[in-house]
Amino acid sequence: MELGNIRANKKKVTKRRVGRGMGSGLGKTSGRGHKGQKARSGGGVRRGFEGGQTPLYRRLPKRGFKNIHALNFTEVTLTMLNKSKSKEVTAETLIAEGIISKANDGIVILATGKLDKKLTVKRSKIYKGC
Repeated sequence: MELGNIRANKKKVTKRRVGRGMGSGLGKTSGRGHKGQKARSGGGVRRGFEGGQTPLYRRLPKRGFKNIHALNFTEVTLTMLNKSKSKEVTAETLIAEGIISKANDGIVILATGKLDKKLTVKRSKIYKGC
């Protein structure tokens, strides 16, 4: 054993025994004080309760809506597809060629620009555009 390896003993915390006489310091009201909501059995207030004042979560404005089921597609234009060297276009081939970095929930092809060659597109959405 060396001085650098010595550790303090773990502190022993004894269980608090309430309601066991006045001499214990936790007798009579068992550390709950006199009367009131917090002194009652099962008493207390819910999280965020501010004593009847309108709580903070109701005072703050709530704007917008985030759809947890919405799908996030990566947009690919026809001009980007012209750079592709393969005849069959999938999300995997576009990532491999470095045209897109990730596919998210799939790819969507936007009809912006011109397509100069014949391609086969698999597993993607296609929008005509505005």
